[in-house]
Amino acid sequence: MAYRYNLGRFGREESSMATTSIRLDQELVDKATIMARALNRTPPKQIEHWAKIGEIMEDNPDLPYEFVRQALIAVAEREAGKLESYDFG
Repeated sequence: MAYRYNLGRFGREESSMATTSIRLDQELVDKATIMARALNRTPPKQIEHWAKIGEIMEDNPDLPYEFVRQALIAVAEREAGKLESYDFG
């Protein structure tokens, strides 16, 4: 089975960020705060992370979560210049 995947705007760093106030369920904010502390993020960045993953998963419903996670890590490594050549031979 061939997979299609689209990292879209998540495959590169955004050049500008908009600040918008939105109402969120307190339970979501509490969960984001806990996860943010554990993962060394701010609560807004944790919510952005969840939104990013959710959007990618909705755009690519056949992809497993671990594939998406590894693809995002690979994009970050590429942007940081940390990829190594792989010899298929």
